[in-house]
Amino acid sequence: MFIPGPSPQEAFCLLVGPPMALPVFMFAVGVIGNIIAIAALSGSKQGRKSSAFFALVCGLAITDLLGTCLASPITIATYLDKNVLYDRHLCEFHSFLLLFFGVAGLSIICAMSAERYLAICCPYTYQRWGIGQHFAHKCLFCIYLSNIVFCCLPVMGMTESMSQPSKTWCFINWMASEPLSAAYSFLYASVSFLLILMTIVLNFAVCGTLLIMHRRKIQRPVTRGSTRAHWTALSSGVEAQMMTVLVVTSMVVLGCSAPLVRIFANQISREDNSHADLKAIRIAAVNAILDPWIYILLRRTLFSKIRRLSKRVYSGRKGKEPMLPVKSSQRTFHYQTNTHDLPS
Repeated sequence: MFIPGPSPQEAFCLLVGPPMALPVFMFAVGVIGNIIAIAALSGSKQGRKSSAFFALVCGLAITDLLGTCLASPITIATYLDKNVLYDRHLCEFHSFLLLFFGVAGLSIICAMSAERYLAICCPYTYQRWGIGQHFAHKCLFCIYLSNIVFCCLPVMGMTESMSQPSKTWCFINWMASEPLSAAYSFLYASVSFLLILMTIVLNFAVCGTLLIMHRRKIQRPVTRGSTRAHWTALSSGVEAQMMTVLVVTSMVVLGCSAPLVRIFANQISREDNSHADLKAIRIAAVNAILDPWIYILLRRTLFSKIRRLSKRVYSGRKGKEPMLPVKSSQRTFHYQTNTHDLPS
């Protein structure tokens, strides 16, 4: 029995519609989420906007929004016309966008980790350098400028950009055998890997230092004006919130960027897997969707409620234990912390 096939219009919807739905959805969610996050950050108190950490968080949100707005429309256009990326200049521009926003996000996350490391592990150096909003803006400018130059090297002839097998995205040819092209692929992979490694090491150092400070605060009394008073402040709820935001954001960025770094390892092993490469670039794009919701959900008001709830549960478990008298010499001085780092 003859079964009629779909009309040309229906076939176009079947072939183009479902695959196109994913990039359209990712584009819409990414733009909306980042706009909400930037609006939430902009609505913070003026004093909180003067901190370096706040400026870097805003910089990462703006970077994610720019990356989504610039790269996603080109990808969506390829589902409407497969010949879009045959334009060499547009292909090189799309490759540049993916290269730049991939390494820029890692660079800003690494800068956030370095800022927290200096603030907590080297507070005297932090104050001597005058690290604040203006310092963070200079840091962001240097990150953007250096990464623009670095990611423009393929356009300058160091390697070539090519349309990938799916014909929906362009990237450098990491399988090229020419020494110059292979050198750039190895350099990009090395820079990305070093940024990931530095972020992990700095975060571990900061978390370890905070744990040590917390134990010392419990074991020893703190006197007014002592150095340990500052350490006590650093283990407060403000620091806990900043570290939670940093650790969660780092996990998202590093988790989304790791598959993209993996495709450069194929240059060494000569492994060609276009399906896995397409998944890697899509996972990297998810980073711009998840990041803003970290800033939205981990705002100070919500974080304080979660912290109070955890304390209430913990105190409920300890309620049956006898209370020991506390000597006056064991009372601690609560150092006034700087609460100008994240939005309330």
